[in-house]
Amino acid sequence: MVELVFLKLGGSLITDKNRESTAREEVIHRAAREVRQALDARPELRLVLGHGSGSFGHFVGRRYGTRQGIRDETSWRGYAETGAAAARLNRLVTDAFLAADVPVLTVQPSASARCRDGELLSLDVHPINVALAHGLVPLVYGDVALDEVRGCTIISTEQIFVWLAGQLHPQRVILSGVVNGVFDRDPLQDTAALRIPEITPTTFPQIESLLTGSHGVDVTGGMFSKVREMLALIERQPDLEVHLITGQEPGRIAQALLHQGSMSGTVLHAGRR
Repeated sequence: MVELVFLKLGGSLITDKNRESTAREEVIHRAAREVRQALDARPELRLVLGHGSGSFGHFVGRRYGTRQGIRDETSWRGYAETGAAAARLNRLVTDAFLAADVPVLTVQPSASARCRDGELLSLDVHPINVALAHGLVPLVYGDVALDEVRGCTIISTEQIFVWLAGQLHPQRVILSGVVNGVFDRDPLQDTAALRIPEITPTTFPQIESLLTGSHGVDVTGGMFSKVREMLALIERQPDLEVHLITGQEPGRIAQALLHQGSMSGTVLHAGRR
């Protein structure tokens, strides 16, 4: 049976988020090989791929305050520079996946995205539908966008996935980052941090205060925003499952795509599994 999965490679995974414009190219190439492995093992798998902007878009975006919008004429320069930085990382990802024989087709979000006060209102899904129909892997990424209220803003890959999910109805969303799921504190800073194995809309208020921002520079809200956006999506599409896993460990992305081994990480679901 055909299964549509959205897979995100987190900015913290594919870049060093503490060093501007620093890609972790070996991780990108390994992720590409794992995706190819999964597609070979499961020909019925359909994939929409996304990635964060990491230390490319986030550093420039923070410098200009691009997510908050237009403050003066330099803000438009920031809009352009932030978009260019995000596109440079996307070029690296695109080339790595094509080299691994994964037929990715980049669909630039800023070319069609429209926002209102930071909320994504619309995005052209037609190129993605055409790509999927012809065996390609659509590739989106965190990008700048025009905004009716702010003038411009930055949209996260999660926001894009939420919009696309309403149009394409995936069975699963996999978010791969540095850490293996959601923890009660930053596991990169505290080895005693405890993993939260599952979260539902009902249990989220109990752990909401534990979720802080991401490790490194992130202008789109970190772990708290990721979990909140995905749970809101699950409330609209109760059959959907979202898995937050680590992509640091070799083989984990392929295992998640293939339903193999221990998923561990954190799963978000509607509470009626």
